[in-house]
Amino acid sequence: MDARYRLICRLIRLVLTLPVSTATTERSFSAMKHVKTDLRNKMGDEFLADCLTIFFEREYVIGMDEDSIIDEFAKLKDRHVQLTL
Repeated sequence: MDARYRLICRLIRLVLTLPVSTATTERSFSAMKHVKTDLRNKMGDEFLADCLTIFFEREYVIGMDEDSIIDEFAKLKDRHVQLTL
């Protein structure tokens, strides 16, 4: 009898760990379809992640001042890759 209860308890734990829906995953792939188009097919993983972050947080980004972002970028010293031969 004790073995049955252990199996039932294990089954309940497994059922509770299953995801309820795949909506979050589907939204992520839908967003990636909008961001990574055929023209942007060769973008790197880090740049793609940054673009997706901006896409997901677009309500927050819309309220930002573009000039202040440009000024902050201009203050950065090391923003170019140094090529050595």
